[in-house]
Amino acid sequence: MTEFLVRRFVREYQDTENPKVRAAYGRFSGTVGIVTNVLLAAFKFLAGTLSGSLAVTADAVNNLSDSASSIVTLVGFKLAEKPADEEHPFGHERIEYLSGLIVSFVILVVGLQLVQEAVSKIMEPTAPEINAVTIIVLILSILAKLWQSLFYRNIGRRIESGTLFATAADSRNDVIATSVILLGMIITTTTGFNLDGFMGLAVAILIIVTGIKLIKETSDPLLGQAPDKEMVDKIYDAVKAHDGILGAHDLTVHNYGPDRWFASVHCEVDAHQDVLVSHDLIDNIERTVGPQLGIQLVIHMDPVITDDPKTNELNRQVNDMVRAVEPRATVHDFRVVWGPTHSNLIFDVCVPFSCKLTNEELNSRIKMGVKALGENYYSVVTVDRDYVSEDFAGTQNQ
Repeated sequence: MTEFLVRRFVREYQDTENPKVRAAYGRFSGTVGIVTNVLLAAFKFLAGTLSGSLAVTADAVNNLSDSASSIVTLVGFKLAEKPADEEHPFGHERIEYLSGLIVSFVILVVGLQLVQEAVSKIMEPTAPEINAVTIIVLILSILAKLWQSLFYRNIGRRIESGTLFATAADSRNDVIATSVILLGMIITTTTGFNLDGFMGLAVAILIIVTGIKLIKETSDPLLGQAPDKEMVDKIYDAVKAHDGILGAHDLTVHNYGPDRWFASVHCEVDAHQDVLVSHDLIDNIERTVGPQLGIQLVIHMDPVITDDPKTNELNRQVNDMVRAVEPRATVHDFRVVWGPTHSNLIFDVCVPFSCKLTNEELNSRIKMGVKALGENYYSVVTVDRDYVSEDFAGTQNQ
């Protein structure tokens, strides 16, 4: 059914890389959410009023908040379409993340309000009147919310939208919440024990947990989330595939929206190669890899000595020593300034953020290690923290 609706209402639906098509998907999803959630809320309010069930009424309020969330999603995708301007040179696509964050806060607030109502119901219980209409409404609601969850997840995968994944998770939790209410009614009918307030509290707690989880998920991109492994591997592999690139490191990726990626990386080239030739190589990589991966790519060129056995051996020894201090560390930009009385070893060390040692502690231990390699060796060390996930950090120069 989702495929039929997409074909019917989204023009050029297969071109998901097109920002206009992506926005059309967002508007379509928001409209579907508004219509279906308003209908569900109306039917549940009716069923809750007829039966006097707080749990059913709470579920109706939850669906009404979903409608508000769909409106936020709709507006978010619309605003994210705005082109870049002088005040926002990176575009407006991060508005989609903001809309997802607003949806998450709406879910949390609704959950907190329902907790208060459920506690009052538990303290002063009134028996709900369970009837066939209420049962039928709840069953249809479960089926509708299950379809909604699958629908949002399908669209979310097509356009890789965190907002729609959050909405799909919310719909999935609605399925669980309504099922719990239905189960509570069955137990109340068969045993006579009034579970309405407790079921309402269970629904409210589930809503709160979902809201907290979604706040974290939707705020991560705004705070500066590390790029995923697949993207990092693609960038490194594409850059290193070019002849003349000896290694790559210090990759930094910034995200300004689902389709707005900016990256910078350091690439090592032979120091003896003509600088104009190396510069031309870097320019060509930026022009080809950037559009190929859909990112704005900037490359910093690092010349390295490759044909000096003494420097290469010292480089190997320093790498071994640094890994003894921190196994996940990597050494790059290594060079030696040889002198008659002493030699300066200049290099950078990159470690993951989870490294327990401070930069000062690392620097001190590494300098002691360099001294152990030779009394006439002095080190100039720069310690960096890796801006990509440590699951695959530190492997690109090996």
